[in-house]
Amino acid sequence: MAEFVAIRPVSAGPAPRRICFVIAALGAGGAERIVSWLAEHWIAGGAEVTVIAFDHADEPVFHDFPERARFIRLGIAARGDGRMTPAPLRRIAALRTTLKAVAPDLVVSFLTKVNMLTLCASIRLPARVVVAERNNPRRQPAHWLWKVVLHRAYARADAIVCQTASSVVCIPPRYRDRVRVIANPVAPYGAARTAKRAGRTVVGVGRLEYQKGFDLLIDAFALVAGRHPDWQLDLWGAGPCEAGLQERAAGHGLADRVAFRGVSRRPGGWIAETGIFVLASRYEGFPNVLGEAMAAGLPVIAADCDFGPSELVTDGVDGLLVGCENVEALADALARMMAEPGLRNRLAAAAPGVAERFAPERIAAEWDMMVAATLV
Repeated sequence: MAEFVAIRPVSAGPAPRRICFVIAALGAGGAERIVSWLAEHWIAGGAEVTVIAFDHADEPVFHDFPERARFIRLGIAARGDGRMTPAPLRRIAALRTTLKAVAPDLVVSFLTKVNMLTLCASIRLPARVVVAERNNPRRQPAHWLWKVVLHRAYARADAIVCQTASSVVCIPPRYRDRVRVIANPVAPYGAARTAKRAGRTVVGVGRLEYQKGFDLLIDAFALVAGRHPDWQLDLWGAGPCEAGLQERAAGHGLADRVAFRGVSRRPGGWIAETGIFVLASRYEGFPNVLGEAMAAGLPVIAADCDFGPSELVTDGVDGLLVGCENVEALADALARMMAEPGLRNRLAAAAPGVAERFAPERIAAEWDMMVAATLV
């Protein structure tokens, strides 16, 4: 198995004395990984860091956080639990009380719904507030009222962080002067991945939900599986669509060739077992897992969805891009990769260059500059 190398903190510039992150939970997501990295970076620069999450204290923390990070778990589920007061209002009230007690200089929230809650909870509090959009707000399922309130709440944000230049279109025009485009850092893995160790395995990684397009990947694999009987498909992750995806694989007669591996025991634990990595998402923000696969020297295929894959992959140079939600194009790319070891090796050799373009020290410097400008 490849050993995962955490994104190490870089030398920090001036940092505020107290920083508070707000996030939905502390599981195995990409936003959670960035919070852990930023926490370590800013603590290394002398900041006091508090992480507020809405999940429960007994839920596992997947990513490594520095020992000096303080955690406050509010334990309020996103959906109502039968109480009279709606969950969003209870979340806002609990978060506001906590922010008053922590008294941070800067609050940084992650993900669309959490951003709205944070902007509401921080009304008339002295802290500066930065909201980080980590997905495609236009495609995320949400009641229309969430989006209306969020668009008005953006007026309270001191800065809005988007991950790609193309995703800025999701921010209302009147607030775009507050936007800072900061990509995610991409770090290599410790042990080299080899085709021999990986075997003939196509791999998809992520939460098993509609956004990630695993149904499309299963359908595409089914189109080529008969021509390549020595290849299998592994899906790493958990989520609400798992049972349906298992039924889909069985319906194609592939129950014995599509494995559902669950969440890896450690970040990046799937790398050494991957022959071809596929991102089949319908939409993204900045696909961390695609960057991780490329940095580890994997040959990759990615759906050219909004947003992110085309900023990581140069088609035919360090990976293959295919039309979004185009099963036939994805199947053709899979067939090419499976049949041509020379193509796999050439793309894999070029893929780690992504770690130079999105080096942690560069991304950390951009966050530091944004914070310094916000706190002026």
